[in-house]
Amino acid sequence: MDLAFVILAIALVAAAGLVAFALLKRAPTAVADTRLDGVIAQQGQISGQFQQTLAAQAALQKALSDRIDALNTRLGASLSESAQKTAETLGGIQTRLNVIDEAQKNITALSGQVVSLQEILSDKQARGAFGQERMEAIIEDQLPPSHYDFQFTLSNGKRPDCIIRLSKDAGLIVIDSKFPLEAFEALHKAGSDEERKLANARMKTDVQKHVKDVSEKYIISGETQTPVIMYVPSESLFAELHQTFPDIMRKARESKVAIVSPHLLWLAVTTMQAVLRDVEMRENAHLIQKEVGALLDDVKRLSDRVGNLRTHFDAANKDIGLMETSMRGIDRHAERIAAVDFSGGEQPARLSRG
Repeated sequence: MDLAFVILAIALVAAAGLVAFALLKRAPTAVADTRLDGVIAQQGQISGQFQQTLAAQAALQKALSDRIDALNTRLGASLSESAQKTAETLGGIQTRLNVIDEAQKNITALSGQVVSLQEILSDKQARGAFGQERMEAIIEDQLPPSHYDFQFTLSNGKRPDCIIRLSKDAGLIVIDSKFPLEAFEALHKAGSDEERKLANARMKTDVQKHVKDVSEKYIISGETQTPVIMYVPSESLFAELHQTFPDIMRKARESKVAIVSPHLLWLAVTTMQAVLRDVEMRENAHLIQKEVGALLDDVKRLSDRVGNLRTHFDAANKDIGLMETSMRGIDRHAERIAAVDFSGGEQPARLSRG
């Protein structure tokens, strides 16, 4: 736009020169001089306007340059701030990605543990060991080691998972932890009514057979107590038995077998702990009575010695009183002696005895 304006100004000046030259050729000299002066004056005006225009253009360019510099400065600051915020955002995103990565690792590890637990529960022997470990943890937390044994051999050669001794005279309390879980798993996997019916029948058969085996192996007259405890390593399974198979629970009670969940086993063992304290107190009652008798003898001897000491104190107090009387007599005689005047010629008065 500036170059076009300059070209237009130059064209106007050239046109004014051509017009002046044409007027000089066609007009007389006086008239030409007058017109030439006018053209020159107009050319000067155009030149002045052109200079003003150039000055305005320079000022406009300077203002435009200043605005561009200010815009560049603001743009640079804005870009710097945006870059900083972008870096902070990327840093936050990286932190969140690290957290997500750690959570993913934890989920992967947990998935492996779940798979491992499923493998444990899918194997009958491993599942029995898993239930036994939970049972042993409850026993070990509540009872002293001298009152229980794991894998103890009974007189008939059978080895229950745990036995508890409450006293020397009482029989052993037997705990079995090998509850059959296959029928329970089949019951939960059943998709149709027919499958559920078959699973229910298998559940009754397996549990009743296990109750019978426990009753026959671990109830020994004079050696073990009744009921025998059959440990179920799942609260949900225990609730399922109570709600869906009440006849199994009834037949177990008739066979002198108590089916317990982890919570009920903990409650039973806590009660046994209180019973053990009572048993120990009864077993040590004669020792307590002996010590109380000895304590009473010591108290009696102490009372006799206190009486003797009081008698000695009374005699000592009497002797001290007599000694004080003698001391007072001595004091009186000393005062009389001190009162005798040995400076005169008179015969001193006789000292009275007193």
